[in-house]
Amino acid sequence: MSKLILIDGNSVAYRAFFALPLLSNSSGLHTNAVFGFTTMLLKLIEEEKPTHFLVAFDAGKVTFRHKGYEDYKGGREKTPPELSEQFPVVKELLRSFGISQFELAGYEADDIIGTMTRLADEKDFPVVVVTGDKDMLQLSSPNVTVALTRKGVSEVERFTPEHIHETYGLKPHQIIDLKGLMGDASDNIPGIPGVGEKTALKLLHQYGSVEEVLARVDEISGKMQEKIREHADSARMSKDLATIYREVPLEIELDTLQYDGYDGHALGAMFRKLEFKSLIEKLELPSAPVSDEPQEELDVYVLYEGRIPGFVKQLEASEVEAVHVEVIGDNPHTAAIVGLSFFTPTGVAYLPGDRLFTASGAPIRRWLGDPDEKKYVYDMHRAEVALAWRQVPLRGVDFDVLIAAYLLDPTESNHALHALAGRFGLPRIAADEDVYGKGAKFKLPELEPLSEHLCRKAALVNRLVPVLRRELEDKEMNRLYFELEKPLAAVLAGMEKTGIRVDGEGLRQLGAELGKTIDKLAETIYGLAGMEFNLNSTKQLGDVLFEKLKLPVVKKTKTGYSTDAEVLEKLEPYHEIVRSILHYRQLAKLQSTYVEGLLKEIRPETGKVHTYYQQTIAATGRLSSQFPNLQNIPIRLEEGRKIRKVFVPTEPGWHILAADYSQIELRVLAHISKDEKLIEAFRNNMDVHTKTAMDVFGVAETEVDANMRRQAKAVNFGIVYGISDYGLSQNLHITRKDAAQFIEQYFSVFQGVRRYMDDIVKQARTNGYVTTLLQRRRYLSDINASNFNLRSFAERTAMNTPIQGTAADIIKLAMVQIAKRMQDAGVRSRMLLQVHDELVFEVPEEELELMRALVPEVMESALALDVPLKVDVNDGVNWYEAK
Repeated sequence: MSKLILIDGNSVAYRAFFALPLLSNSSGLHTNAVFGFTTMLLKLIEEEKPTHFLVAFDAGKVTFRHKGYEDYKGGREKTPPELSEQFPVVKELLRSFGISQFELAGYEADDIIGTMTRLADEKDFPVVVVTGDKDMLQLSSPNVTVALTRKGVSEVERFTPEHIHETYGLKPHQIIDLKGLMGDASDNIPGIPGVGEKTALKLLHQYGSVEEVLARVDEISGKMQEKIREHADSARMSKDLATIYREVPLEIELDTLQYDGYDGHALGAMFRKLEFKSLIEKLELPSAPVSDEPQEELDVYVLYEGRIPGFVKQLEASEVEAVHVEVIGDNPHTAAIVGLSFFTPTGVAYLPGDRLFTASGAPIRRWLGDPDEKKYVYDMHRAEVALAWRQVPLRGVDFDVLIAAYLLDPTESNHALHALAGRFGLPRIAADEDVYGKGAKFKLPELEPLSEHLCRKAALVNRLVPVLRRELEDKEMNRLYFELEKPLAAVLAGMEKTGIRVDGEGLRQLGAELGKTIDKLAETIYGLAGMEFNLNSTKQLGDVLFEKLKLPVVKKTKTGYSTDAEVLEKLEPYHEIVRSILHYRQLAKLQSTYVEGLLKEIRPETGKVHTYYQQTIAATGRLSSQFPNLQNIPIRLEEGRKIRKVFVPTEPGWHILAADYSQIELRVLAHISKDEKLIEAFRNNMDVHTKTAMDVFGVAETEVDANMRRQAKAVNFGIVYGISDYGLSQNLHITRKDAAQFIEQYFSVFQGVRRYMDDIVKQARTNGYVTTLLQRRRYLSDINASNFNLRSFAERTAMNTPIQGTAADIIKLAMVQIAKRMQDAGVRSRMLLQVHDELVFEVPEEELELMRALVPEVMESALALDVPLKVDVNDGVNWYEAK
């Protein structure tokens, strides 16, 4: 059966943006609106099975309606740049889905959709219109169902003519009369002041149309008659403005909108760019491009027990070999080693994983641990961690293909071996999921296909090494690779294997205390509400806040009141119950995510948690932490800080020592921008936020109050992260206009920062990339784009990447240098964690004085800047006391 889906692109993207928290990929591109749009498309395709598809967009801000009423949509706030930058991506997404899109200057998406529904109606063609705009209900007909988005875009309410009558007591065409009487604040349609939906419906049930209401105004009593007389012209104009124009001169016809489904490779490529990994897995899309190069012939030599000694002699006789350790499982600390493959000058060989750990595998284990035997590998960090848990060292790594590929293009989301084959035009190999299956379908294949797959990986590693070496040399990244990232991989593996001890009993006690506090908060909330209810029910909470306590409604949909964090923060000044609810939610998350979550991650055999640092993910060069994520333990709440109490030294009498860079990104900004005021503040050891407040507000140091400093701090860090007026207004709870003025005032004072921002964008336009002080590159493909939103996003990325990336490089450099100094000094102290700008150690009592001197000395001299790097060092019996 034929069916046409018509989507109001601007409306749906807008609702998706505000329904989802700000999300971004590793390139810093915001993706929440795109993600919401994507999930809606997938749901529509699955449930509606459309044969024809079109997404309509507004072509610009000025339409034919503005000719009659200049203030049409005049009350709307400027679209946040975080949303604007996503519209071109949404359109690119539609191309990857194979879905038609259309816009036409002078007309709105509503008019395009209105015209298409008229054409479809004429042919009795079934249509579903998807929108967040109630105006569209006027299009409903026996053939046209209007699906209004609810709960963001995850659910829709379907309006047929029958449902419209059940809901409003109106026919579809009377929706324009409803808007004519009550107006529409979102489009700045005035209507009749004082007439809301309830009154408008009452009038329409009695008179049927705006024209009849005006003609029979004498029958209406009281002040309402006076209002209607006074604003009769406004009602007529409002009805005209709300009427969708259905005669748009379209350049498309129904037949051209045929939809045959999406191409998995095109959609997979788009999802890889956006880093929608969950959707790639859910839809089982290709996880990397396929190379056109044919697979090469391989004669695999399987290493049975008797063959191992002779093969090891062959390895030892060669100068360097590629070895691939196949580690299956997300967490390398618990993953399985299914096999090893080798590429040598005489061919390829395969060793089953279980054979490595038998007596016959001893020669291979010795070779792996021999620092004089040079090896090419893929992901030395992961392999080293997995082998270390089986007491097998990995040493002598001469080159790591994964780290090199990541450095050469950190904006690429997929550095898997099969993806690298496609990227560099080398003989293709199968993706892992094509060999093993995915999710519930995962299964190790038989010996022959498994050994062939892994040997192809080893052969590809060998082929990639000279290619990547040349690239690193050409791009002047050898120092970054050989002196920073490659040695860091070994440092990280050592830290992870060591792990950090967690006091399980203390954690359980903390959980019990949190539970009591949560229960007390609940009782307080019930007392303030005057009743008990389910605090975790949005509906029940909404009823209490808005029906019983009569708090002002911030956001409401057809399904009920919104009680999300943004709404509650706006309601906090109105009633003390709101603060308690916010606190309750924060503590409940602490309990579930960090107390219960950490307890699950403690390894029984060590009593520790062993996080895993991802070194090749973030485009800025920062590390991320998994299994568990120890970089996100909240420290703003005292209850969150207390979680650090359960992180304790392994040995009795030892100390936890924490060293934290002070405002490192702002110090890097001072160095890079050469701004005299920033440099002066840091060289004189001033509080930089107070200094900023003094200069921006034009006051003496003694006149800077807490609010001034808070605002200055927000704008200082906002500048580093390329914040917009919208973002700053959200952080400080001020208007966008005030936020824009604040940013402008900042730049007028810190002119060196503004000069840097201008110069780095020009440099990016010329080169196509920006670099950190250590030559880490980040490519900006959209820096010269004709599309304003794409170009603006690239410009903000150009401004902040050298700052964030250099700060990441500095702490990584410090880690490598500290590890070397500790090894040379022969200390028993151990480096345990890196948490953003902080390093955590465990130290015996007798080494405490040494480490309190060594760690900050190395950290503060890791990289010479025009301003001093400053490190705060503290120690205690646990991580909490070390802060």
